[in-house]
Amino acid sequence: MPKRRNIFQFILNAAIFIILEIAALAMLKNTHGMQNFFLTKGSHYFMAKVWGGSEAIREYFSLKKINEQLAIENFRLRSLLQVYQNLEQRQHQDQQMQSTIQSLDKGDFKYMPATIIKKSTNKQHNFLIIDKGTDDGVVAGCGVITDNGVVGIIDAVSKHYAYAISFMNSDFNLSARLGKEGPVGPLRWNGKNPRKAYLNEIPLQNKFSAGDTVYTSGFSSIFPAGIPIGTTGESKIVNGSTYKIDISLFNDPNAVRYVTLVNFIGKKEIEDLEKKQEAEKKKN
Repeated sequence: MPKRRNIFQFILNAAIFIILEIAALAMLKNTHGMQNFFLTKGSHYFMAKVWGGSEAIREYFSLKKINEQLAIENFRLRSLLQVYQNLEQRQHQDQQMQSTIQSLDKGDFKYMPATIIKKSTNKQHNFLIIDKGTDDGVVAGCGVITDNGVVGIIDAVSKHYAYAISFMNSDFNLSARLGKEGPVGPLRWNGKNPRKAYLNEIPLQNKFSAGDTVYTSGFSSIFPAGIPIGTTGESKIVNGSTYKIDISLFNDPNAVRYVTLVNFIGKKEIEDLEKKQEAEKKKN
């Protein structure tokens, strides 16, 4: 009970003190001009501080919103710039491809520019994904080339994309010719260096020098003849009868992005003819 009485007494004293202070300040304001001036000035200063702080807070959050809007706008502008840069680069690449296509003997081959959108380069069985599919006229068996050589062969096709076996694949063999009119042999990636391959089964009687160019032979019904692939390097004799020649490839698989798809129009007719002849042989 005494404890409650003490608390009540304390509250009563505090209330009386506050009332007296307010009355004293009111008297000072009404009776003394100088005190009134300083009191008014003090209250204005306090109000200015409070207003200034609230304005600073509003400005901070306003600036944060503006910065977010600027960040979004910058992202949009960067995206547009990237699109224009890609278009410009693609147009330049298409011009180069067109020049390459015109320099080839087209014959029964049909050409189409395309872009590699995904690839592997660090495996033994590497692949490519091309941004063209059946809706664009792509079929399995199309060759994939650049003006610097052979890139791969289309193996599977969907409506809008194609899967290609890369030249950097241990199962990939390419029929290649040593020089413009030299012997023909299978060309295969060396399995280690993306810029190195081997040309095999070149008869010993054929003469060549380091730096000679190797071309597609045109015997595969996939690639036209005469596409430059690379240059010869060191060689060794295999089984005492043929050369195995190191080839430095023109293409850099890690840098290739824009390619040309090539389709031999007469391929199906030739395949049908071969099947017919095989069937005739079996009958006989």
